[in-house]
Amino acid sequence: MSTILQSEIWAKFQEANGHKVLKDQGPGWHFIATVEGGRTGRYLYCPYGPEAESPQAFDQAVARLRELAAAQGCWFLRVEPTNPALWASYPSGSAFLAARGFRLSPRQIQPSHTQIIDLTLSQEELLKDMKATNRNLHRNIHKKGVSFETSQKPEDLPILLGFLQETAGRVGFNRQQDAYLTKVAQVLMPADAATLYIARLEGEPVGAALVYDSDDTRVYAHAATSFAHRKLQVGNPLLSTIILDAQAKGLKTMDLFGIAPDDDPEHEWAGFTKFKKSFGGRSVSYPGTWDLPISAAGYRAYLASRQAQQGLGQARSLAQTKLLPQAKKLLAQLEQKVGKKPAQ
Repeated sequence: MSTILQSEIWAKFQEANGHKVLKDQGPGWHFIATVEGGRTGRYLYCPYGPEAESPQAFDQAVARLRELAAAQGCWFLRVEPTNPALWASYPSGSAFLAARGFRLSPRQIQPSHTQIIDLTLSQEELLKDMKATNRNLHRNIHKKGVSFETSQKPEDLPILLGFLQETAGRVGFNRQQDAYLTKVAQVLMPADAATLYIARLEGEPVGAALVYDSDDTRVYAHAATSFAHRKLQVGNPLLSTIILDAQAKGLKTMDLFGIAPDDDPEHEWAGFTKFKKSFGGRSVSYPGTWDLPISAAGYRAYLASRQAQQGLGQARSLAQTKLLPQAKKLLAQLEQKVGKKPAQ
């Protein structure tokens, strides 16, 4: 199972997005990494990587990453390995990384829990593994005037951007910025590495999704549907279509990209976790995002700076949710008293 984040086309996208990209390979390993950071310090980030076939290959990749990080003046290296073969002889992936001096990052980036669907199954088996509601919608949604189309034209992306903005405004989730997704479309679509799926109701767009394809894996990356047409549940047949199209394309794996850990009902992803799991497959866990200090002093400075920023953020949140309302209430009380005071 490959990842788009460790592909040549993703490296091209990162360069087009203004990042310095470093890459290398050796026996049983390869990586693509970007130089990141700013005021809180520079670091070398290897998303869902490095990709390695064995612990020995992983160690060789990390040694090379450390060299490159030091040469770039980075304070630390940030990795996210996903191959369970690496930690097969360890209690966990966390133990594997900790034994090599890595520390759990204070900032988790790519999802460490996801839902994977095996596309080598037959179409009948894939549909059978879905909830009955999804199967019925997939087979009958056309009766309600809904159709699906695909596009690899970047100029069609605003259809999705509009639905993402509408959903973000309604439920308050953080989404990728329009400029970022536009650059993704401009670089990946012409290379057949990204496809926009559009759901239409009698010609009118009512939902859209952007997927990424690597050599063998499709990633369900960004999706949103019209709230006004929510009763159609168009997101369900949209995803089932994406899954079956990936199989028809010859891909081996469908990655639904991010679910809540342990089916936690209080987790912020609980809602769409239930949605994603209704399409079958299996839940997979990765160790998450881990840091390896290159400069001990620099990494301490990074942690201190981040802690200070988090403290400021929490203070602002407190002011907005508690202190500010109290201040407004006090001001209203004072204005009321002033209003009742006899004129001089």
